[in-house]
Amino acid sequence: MMLLDASLTSADDPAVTAADLEARGYAGVWASEVAQDPFLVLHAAALSTTRVSVGSAIAVAFARSPMTLAYTAYDLQRYGRGRFVLGLGTQIQAHVERRFSMPWSAPAARMREYVGALRAIWASWTDDVPLRFRGEHYRHTLMTPMFTPARHEWGPPPVHLAAVGPLMTRLAGEVADGLLAHSFTTARYLRERTLPALQEGLDAAGRSRADVQVSLPGFVVGGRDDAERARAATAVRGQIAFYGSTPAYRPVLELHGWGALGDELHALSTSRREDKWQAMADLVDDEVLGTFAVVADPDDAGAALRERFDGLVDRFSIYPGTGVPLEAWDPVVRALT
Repeated sequence: MMLLDASLTSADDPAVTAADLEARGYAGVWASEVAQDPFLVLHAAALSTTRVSVGSAIAVAFARSPMTLAYTAYDLQRYGRGRFVLGLGTQIQAHVERRFSMPWSAPAARMREYVGALRAIWASWTDDVPLRFRGEHYRHTLMTPMFTPARHEWGPPPVHLAAVGPLMTRLAGEVADGLLAHSFTTARYLRERTLPALQEGLDAAGRSRADVQVSLPGFVVGGRDDAERARAATAVRGQIAFYGSTPAYRPVLELHGWGALGDELHALSTSRREDKWQAMADLVDDEVLGTFAVVADPDDAGAALRERFDGLVDRFSIYPGTGVPLEAWDPVVRALT
């Protein structure tokens, strides 16, 4: 069974939108740390709903101390009455150092330690375990009663990790409760690269596939008329081009024999051409579009999503920003619930 989630990232009123999504039958809502604080959005969503899961997909871990994030996540688990999911990502070095002014190091090793620190802090609150976490990057050795939050019945939230490459994907299999796959992926990449790496991590930790929930915010191109379909296709071509220009995502293109496309996209993205973003989108032909995106109108999209992703992902959400209104996807909700 594949659950259908939705994004709150662009919602003007996340409380109202989250309640609407819950009423429409969605299983969960996510907020991303792009141009807003995801936790403020999720707090509003948690208070206005009773059933859906509410999660960050993603929050930038390395922009915060594990201690500050431990408090935020623990509180949101209480406000959401056990429905909060802490989804973490690393971001890239330039943003961590130059936007957040925080230290950078090998991301998989740092993230392993970060998750360990979070769980050590939570254990000191919930299990009366002395806080004695000492790592290479983080040290947490002080916790007094005044600063220990009151216990609640839902305990710490599950931790999901965003991953594209094999190191972070294996780490998710070892230490996380979920894997947040990147939108810039394909069914083939999931089958041949992502899930085998995840299984390596699971095997190393003596865990099973059932221990990790795989979520994908994927591209869907569709609409109720020609104008909506055209707008969606234009938006998704642009997003694929943007991600494809990033060297870190090149392995996805290479798997399909499209390494040269990645080179062209990257060269354009660093050029001074005034029309570079349009030129990049124009390079995404119908074959590339149909490989990265499910191209189907709302009445057929549910069946198309099942055909492509059943057995690969546990949760799917339609990537936002295509200009297709929320109500257009109601047939997909009905098909997947």
